[in-house]
Amino acid sequence: MDELLAHSAKNGAPAQTYEAHIRGVSEKAARYAKEAENYAADRSGALSAIVGKSALLHDLGKLDPQNQEALRRPAKNRQRLPVKHADAGSAALKNMECCYSAMLVYAHHGGLPDIQKEHTRGPDIIFREKEISVRTHTDETLEDLLRKHQEIFPDQISEKDSQYGGDQPVFFRMALSCLADADHTDTAAAYGQAPEQEHLPQLCAKKRLVALNQYVNKLGGDDERSRLRREMYAACRDAKIEGGIATCDSPVGSGKTTAVMAHLLQQAIRRNARRIFVVLPYTSIIHQSVKVYRQALTLSGENSEEVVAELHSRADFQSQNTWYLTSLWRAPIVVTTAVAFFETLASNQPSTLRRLHELPGSMIFVDEAHNALPLKLLPLAWNWMNTLANEWSCYWLLASGSLVRYWELERLSESAVKMPCPQVAELVNSTLRERLMTYEHNRIAFCWRETPVSRQELIDWVQSVPGPRLIILNTVQNAAVIASDLCKKTGRASVEHLSTALTPEDRNKVIDRIKQRLSDDSDTDWTLVATSCVEAGVDFSFQTGFREISSLLSLLQAAGRVNRQGDFANAEMWSFDLRDDSALTRIKEVECSAAVLRGYFRKGFPIVPELSTRSMNDEIIRDDSCIKEICHLMEQEEDLQFLMVKEAFKVIDADTVPAIIDATLEEEIAAGKSNWHTLQKKALSIHQDKIKAWHLQEIAEGVYRWTLEYDDFLGYMRGVLNMSSAPFARKS
Repeated sequence: MDELLAHSAKNGAPAQTYEAHIRGVSEKAARYAKEAENYAADRSGALSAIVGKSALLHDLGKLDPQNQEALRRPAKNRQRLPVKHADAGSAALKNMECCYSAMLVYAHHGGLPDIQKEHTRGPDIIFREKEISVRTHTDETLEDLLRKHQEIFPDQISEKDSQYGGDQPVFFRMALSCLADADHTDTAAAYGQAPEQEHLPQLCAKKRLVALNQYVNKLGGDDERSRLRREMYAACRDAKIEGGIATCDSPVGSGKTTAVMAHLLQQAIRRNARRIFVVLPYTSIIHQSVKVYRQALTLSGENSEEVVAELHSRADFQSQNTWYLTSLWRAPIVVTTAVAFFETLASNQPSTLRRLHELPGSMIFVDEAHNALPLKLLPLAWNWMNTLANEWSCYWLLASGSLVRYWELERLSESAVKMPCPQVAELVNSTLRERLMTYEHNRIAFCWRETPVSRQELIDWVQSVPGPRLIILNTVQNAAVIASDLCKKTGRASVEHLSTALTPEDRNKVIDRIKQRLSDDSDTDWTLVATSCVEAGVDFSFQTGFREISSLLSLLQAAGRVNRQGDFANAEMWSFDLRDDSALTRIKEVECSAAVLRGYFRKGFPIVPELSTRSMNDEIIRDDSCIKEICHLMEQEEDLQFLMVKEAFKVIDADTVPAIIDATLEEEIAAGKSNWHTLQKKALSIHQDKIKAWHLQEIAEGVYRWTLEYDDFLGYMRGVLNMSSAPFARKS
């Protein structure tokens, strides 16, 4: 008799047997669950038990004779399995009164469902396939499927699922994470797309703290500012914090990158942590932080890319053929974006959630915390932070030069939001912070041009002030249009452009070139045109800055890229509005915050970090519709409406797909090869609703070819602007 299969032969790899796959998934899922439970407040073993049962029966339906026949077909004749296989495992587990485990099997391809909607279907068909014909077929064949399974795995499931007494939404996401990652990893290994065993370095916090101390001791000089940075480093490193959440409110240039890492390593030693996360607001700034961390924290004989993982791709692949391209949270130090991080916490999809089980027992640094999320998402994220701190031994450090303590916002505390109010420790004492802030006074003058400017007026105005100059626009298209205008007027050598229209690889080259130009005192007559991606974490220092009006918080962050070290006299940061123009775009999301900032300018308010919390409160007062959205989202989470939460919790209000401009990479992916590291460096991130309009061509499920023009100056916007060239052909 032929061996029963779980996966068919593909791309030169042999078929995987059912026995091998179930053993592989069960072993991995058990290990993932146990590692997470080592840091859980609940020591009942509920996670391991529920995940273990679901792993054992998740592919039971593949034993159906029709599915086995399909799995044995040659690759050229292969099709989708004729019988939906998840229904059998969920039906069997329901019969055993293991409803949580049944839900995981039901969700292991389609995602966690909205539980209220499931309950309306009735107790007999909850967590069962929606098509009656599929359920009927399962019920008729289930006994035979279980018999075949038990011939290979004779141990019977006896105990019912136990209840979990903590936060159920986070728990169920954690459970699906263990199952999905085990399933996806075992499948990728069977096809030779991932190693069977990963041998990544451990955190080794004590050794890395020694290395970091040595690195920092070599920095700076004997001036007062350098001495203050060293004092900041020592204060953060040696701070004794007992709770689960702390803040670091320190100004530009205070050495926060290394000081906070020292604190996290010290906390990791005390808490026996397994991983450190650094969560940054923009993909463009990750490279700089990663470079510092790799230099400072890699021990002798280690591969720095394995020690510090740079993860910013939002692509999470649903297809079995492209699972191997999904980036994971395996490394001891993970640097990622707020979008990728928090949308993982919010997701219901197995391809995204498969990272989550790596989070328990982690130290998490959310840099520029005020910029990490839109206001309407902050309360739910705050709930997750508290749950992960209290139930999964996570430690959170929220940092910013203009920190907003949103958990204390008066307008939110008055509402029905029900935000937790834990004790939040301060990492930097007020005395040291005041001393650090002395260098902020008179560093920059904030100015406002009240009358909107045209594109031509903006170009002439920018060219009239001392350089090097920085212009930050609200949209990728606006940045590309203004950069193109400047280039036509002044020549390519006098303009740099930085936005997500460039691949990460090209962005890194631009950042390196900008740093080189800024270090040359004789190279001053040029302008960087960028989006908000340069507002945080990038060590740039321009003489004059311009910011298309947005929020107070964005303005304060943008100002951190102007006269950063106090080297220029009379440095200015201008805010302005652009006049309506068919070539330019507006985003509705900034209108309220921009109106609040305009009000501050009109009233003559000083633009200082201390205004940050008030500005967010004023934005809520001006448009309190977000209170209803907040409450609705919190209710959906409480009611286990997983799909609705995933759809509503969008850090960026657009789903994106990866688009390839490199022909070699395109061929590799089409052949089922390559890896997520290469994809992340070389792929564009394109809004899903532009696939048709911009003529993207799918080369593998969820991966596309960029067919328009691309260059290393305007990136994909070169092709977009050329495609609709009429508005740009005329002089502006």
